[in-house]
Amino acid sequence: MPLTLQRNIILALLIAAAAAAWWALLAWQQTGMDADMRMDFPTMGITAALFLAVWLIMMIAMMFPAAAPMILTFHQVQSGKRGRGQAFVSTWVFVAGYMLVWTATGVLAFAGAAGAEMLAAHVGLSAATDARIGGALLMVAGAYQLSQLKDLCLAKCRSPIGFILTSWRDGRLGAVRMGLRHGLFCLGCCWLLFLALFPLGIMNLAAMAVVTLLVFAEKTFPYGERIAKVSGVALLLYGAAVLILPQALPTFQPMDTMTIN
Repeated sequence: MPLTLQRNIILALLIAAAAAAWWALLAWQQTGMDADMRMDFPTMGITAALFLAVWLIMMIAMMFPAAAPMILTFHQVQSGKRGRGQAFVSTWVFVAGYMLVWTATGVLAFAGAAGAEMLAAHVGLSAATDARIGGALLMVAGAYQLSQLKDLCLAKCRSPIGFILTSWRDGRLGAVRMGLRHGLFCLGCCWLLFLALFPLGIMNLAAMAVVTLLVFAEKTFPYGERIAKVSGVALLLYGAAVLILPQALPTFQPMDTMTIN
């Protein structure tokens, strides 16, 4: 099979998986999701297993488009090895390693969200205080967008060839390690953007779409580094606005409108 056709098939599969994930999230939201779910709770009031399933669907929807250049580059190298009669590894082994990072991140995200809920319930924070904490998180995410660590991770994600040259490992285990390493760089780029989804609403599809476009633009557009800086300033300003006006946060709920489950 010609390499161009192989790459087109893989790209189509990645896009199809992302589109299916978006469709599942949209359908779930339109049907009202679960009556017991609380969108103003970090864990959404669901079990760890269901939270992790939702998290992985979100990562497929949001990260597969941005990860496509790296995945296609990995496949191109492996295809060349196969053409020369050398041992090669399926591209999906690399993808599996990549998704292991986001699976582990989902476990940590649930643990942190559950801990935050328990602490908030114990302390008895007001709705305005909860929102202001969310605003502070948005400002932290904005500051990270302007940091040197963000620049370092983004540079690695923006250069698939550079990653291949510096991080190549042979064999299936090597492909998993490469997927893990690239996933960690992606995590370094995006983890605070995903943290910002908690105060905005973990299933807020509009916020998810904005983060998805931002991640894709940062990694693939010619001026991706500048886009990251502009988004950082925007997050800082929005977070500051929430500190002043808690009602500006989508998840803000006055106490008299909150329901008790």
